[in-house]
Amino acid sequence: MATPSDAAVPASTRRSSAAGRALLALAAVVGVLFSTVPAQAAPATSAQAAELVAAKGHELEIVTEEFNEAREALIAQRAAAEAAAATFAQATTDLGTAQQQVRGIARSAYTGEGTGSFRALMTSDSADEFVGRIATLQSIAGHQNAVLEQAAVASVAAAQAQASAQQLAAEAQAQFDALEAKQAGLQAQVDEYRAAFAALSAQEQQAAVAAHHGEDRASRAERAPAAPAGPIVANSEAAQVAVDTAMAQRGKPYIWAASGPGSFDCSGLTAYAYRAAGVSLPHSSRMQAGMGQPVSREDLQPGDLVFFYSPVSHVGIYIGNGQMVHAPTSGDVVKVSPIMSGFSGARRIAG
Repeated sequence: MATPSDAAVPASTRRSSAAGRALLALAAVVGVLFSTVPAQAAPATSAQAAELVAAKGHELEIVTEEFNEAREALIAQRAAAEAAAATFAQATTDLGTAQQQVRGIARSAYTGEGTGSFRALMTSDSADEFVGRIATLQSIAGHQNAVLEQAAVASVAAAQAQASAQQLAAEAQAQFDALEAKQAGLQAQVDEYRAAFAALSAQEQQAAVAAHHGEDRASRAERAPAAPAGPIVANSEAAQVAVDTAMAQRGKPYIWAASGPGSFDCSGLTAYAYRAAGVSLPHSSRMQAGMGQPVSREDLQPGDLVFFYSPVSHVGIYIGNGQMVHAPTSGDVVKVSPIMSGFSGARRIAG
């Protein structure tokens, strides 16, 4: 029996069949993606399946920003350890100098090269000369005491600096080891997510990205277009440079923990943009949320950092007209978007 052609099949039937096949494919993808979590009811629609993939993307974004924050802390700890080691080296040098001076004083006293009060009395030609020599002896004695005290202080400082350096180095190493383990686990999650994302159709990928940012088609249609309506004018030179730099990165891929110039994650992009303006920001959205001055949503100006979720796990740069430039999520690129849902605050870094 001949198989009916597509033209002979009602359009509604073809759409239903296509939707069913897409749903089955997505269900399989989501089943693999969430194989490590308790079983849950299969999604009823492809949109719900895409939302599950988007949720995984958000989870990865949270872990990525935790990774970034831990990396910033590790850098600071290593710097502190290096400073403590430098202090230890200087204290050791100071101790050696003081000990050498003390040895010289002891040698002088042992060989009789010094001048005691009795010798000063016997060799002085007048009372005034005797008083002057006694004052000199007292001054020398005071210097000797100061040298001895300096030696004691240097010895204590060296011991404390050495202990501090060793402790900080141990803490930095322990955190680095934990960070490496977390990085390996995160990379496995990223690889899993990318494989699942790649298995989706282009339309389903778009739905996943939109769901990740809480944007449905209706809300996107009501909001501003995904491109600036005109020139972006910031209220300070630094903010202008940051905005212009971020806008110049559009189209570059989102890569977790990346800070440019070829790829970015969200806080990597904002740190890169402001570094071009001479402003240093930590590569962490949560840490950036404590920089600068707080700004209300109604008072946003181009160049302000806008943050999302609680705790903060995403950041972008406001460019005006209700829009921001940001590195959205894995599988996406740096681009202009309307301010997402989940807005949690803003900070003015310059201006």
